[in-house]
Amino acid sequence: MGHVTVKLNSRTYRLHCADEQEERLKLVADYVGEKISGLVKEYGQVGEDRILAMAALMIADELFDTREKLDKTVS
Repeated sequence: MGHVTVKLNSRTYRLHCADEQEERLKLVADYVGEKISGLVKEYGQVGEDRILAMAALMIADELFDTREKLDKTVS
């Protein structure tokens, strides 16, 4: 099992992943970290839970937009 240490909003997390997925997890964590950093710059430190929830919602919104675009191109 792979292990990756990532930093999100100044907190360090040690995560486990499937073997050979370490680089992918680092890339995903970097993307999430960029979203969190942007939110902190815009809104300040409004609480760890709130920042993480806001980042999750933003990323889910991007996913929904991408799915809608994909559905339109497939249809």
